[in-house]
Amino acid sequence: MTKIVIIGAGSGFGAELSCDILSQPELRDATIALCDIHEGRLAAITRYMRRVVEANQLGATIISNVDRRALLADADFVVTSISVGGAAYAGYPHNIEVEIPQKYGIEQSVADTIGVGGIFRFLRTAPVQWAICRDMEELCPDALLLNYTNPMCMLTWLHSEGSKIANVGLCHSIQHTSNEISDYIGIPRGELSYLAAGINHQCWYLKLNHHGEDVYPKLHAALNNAEIVARDNIRFEMMKHFGYFVSESTVHCSEYHPYFRRTPEMLEQFQLKRRTVAAEPNYDRRPYLSDPENAPLRDLTVSVEYASQIIRAVVANAPFRFWGNVINHGMIENLPDGSCVEVPCMVDGEGVHPCHVGKLPSQLAHLNLSNIAPQEMAVRAVLEKNREYAFHAVALDPLARSVCTLDQLRALFDELWEAEGTLLSHFDQ
Repeated sequence: MTKIVIIGAGSGFGAELSCDILSQPELRDATIALCDIHEGRLAAITRYMRRVVEANQLGATIISNVDRRALLADADFVVTSISVGGAAYAGYPHNIEVEIPQKYGIEQSVADTIGVGGIFRFLRTAPVQWAICRDMEELCPDALLLNYTNPMCMLTWLHSEGSKIANVGLCHSIQHTSNEISDYIGIPRGELSYLAAGINHQCWYLKLNHHGEDVYPKLHAALNNAEIVARDNIRFEMMKHFGYFVSESTVHCSEYHPYFRRTPEMLEQFQLKRRTVAAEPNYDRRPYLSDPENAPLRDLTVSVEYASQIIRAVVANAPFRFWGNVINHGMIENLPDGSCVEVPCMVDGEGVHPCHVGKLPSQLAHLNLSNIAPQEMAVRAVLEKNREYAFHAVALDPLARSVCTLDQLRALFDELWEAEGTLLSHFDQ
């Protein structure tokens, strides 16, 4: 019987991934072990998922515990979707990672991937993710780690260099973007074939085909349609100047480069809003957490998330292709070996097999390299417990260094480090 542990089950992924798993015929007798440090949300998601099992008369077992070590023994797969220190996108510490950089003129949009906020999110998340890997090495050394936690590239890099656990980072930007491209050029969703490669949230669609026809000309023609461009203006702007469409949304994409958020005039020109933050997270918007006894049960159909399909592919030895975040061992020839890249992967009973892509167009590789530099310094900072490397990561960020002097970045860094408090105490241990 397959055992799947979901750490961070009280997040938005807990119910969706659990229902995805139960939708796979080969996994309907699996043990799904739910873990979350919030007892109330854990109790709610556990009850909800037991209702799903009962309603569909499945042979699956739902267990839960706030202590991950009580669940990890003999696990076959471990899924992580966690937020360290507070809610992912509201309250402390997320808010200080947005507001303190704002004092210095740095306007971030999401602050979870790169930039000052993304780097500090990694610095506080890394010790917990690393500890999960160490627990897995002890309790389930042959399990496959499927990580959904951001910042994806830095965490995948840490998992791979800091532990022996087989792992892959998962995101849904490739799936969502392919559907959006289909909408922009009038092709039914699901009929577009493509090749994409790069880094997470900055993965480039190198080929776009529909029934064997190259449809990139149609996407470029959409630049002349103001209504379509307005729906995704930053990504169309990037394609206009660099030639290729990128995988993450306009909101995200705008903070990975120095072209869009550097000044108030730029924010107005590109119709981007100054980021405001919520004081407290709103969990009640998820009915299965606020009212697990009465919340509507989700149909057992597979969502766009890859996790359940990867698990099925391994269990049933049924090959499946997906886009995964893995360590570059020559798959993208003009990005550094040892960095984290997002490429097509095949998975079967023998595990995950990343695919060789070759070279990216040079301009795209250099855009990726501008983000890989701070990623590497942040990972080195954690592995070597070196605070100065963490500063270097901030100082190398494309947006931050386009706005601030080095002295300003040093002051910002010191202020934010102090505000993070004990969340960064692992640097002193």
